[in-house]
Amino acid sequence: MIRVTDDGPVRVVTLDRPAARNALTPDGLDALERAVVDAPGTVVLVRGAGDAFCAGADLSVVAEVATDGDPQAFVERGQRVLTSIAEAEAAVVAGIDGAARGGGVELALACDLRVATPEATFAEPGVTFGLFGAWGGTHRLPETVGMADAMDISLTGRAVDAAEAHRMGLVSRVVGDPRTVADELAAADPSALRLLKERLRDDASVADQEAAEAAAFEALMAEHADELSGYRKG
Repeated sequence: MIRVTDDGPVRVVTLDRPAARNALTPDGLDALERAVVDAPGTVVLVRGAGDAFCAGADLSVVAEVATDGDPQAFVERGQRVLTSIAEAEAAVVAGIDGAARGGGVELALACDLRVATPEATFAEPGVTFGLFGAWGGTHRLPETVGMADAMDISLTGRAVDAAEAHRMGLVSRVVGDPRTVADELAAADPSALRLLKERLRDDASVADQEAAEAAAFEALMAEHADELSGYRKG
């Protein structure tokens, strides 16, 4: 279900259930978490096999949970995995080519960058069959696109194409191949990339964020002191 390829500083994690539009099962969620969190390089690219990015939670599993399982535990498992991806040390790029639906949108929202191909589409269709995305989507979506667009796509369940997703800030770029963006990130200094992600993700108070920002900058200065000395005036 989860295929991993390490290529220098970039780990490519492929959701590999094309017949199921790469829908996620509980075991698939756990494998996805390990693949991202344990990445040896500085960048992870998450993408889907076939003509979809990710259809979200496997509906056969959802049906089983609804009748015989523990819905709260199911939701908390997904929330834990996506939070782990958001907090991973590597910079995580969602390369969306084809459909992202429900939990697939939530997976993309947990990544640091969302890059779409022109064929990408996005929808939160849960409301049309009596559910909604509960893997962190109700807070990540409005944080990312603003309340008006979040309400629009969540309450209607409608699909938006790559151009509209870019307009609302759901994706940062529309490109032919998302791997090119992963390679851009991989060309950056590893320590700076890691610390910058950590700072941008910080949701502490402004004072605490600025103190941590200063400490991180000081650490980078110390690490690159020899290189920086070349810029000193004689």
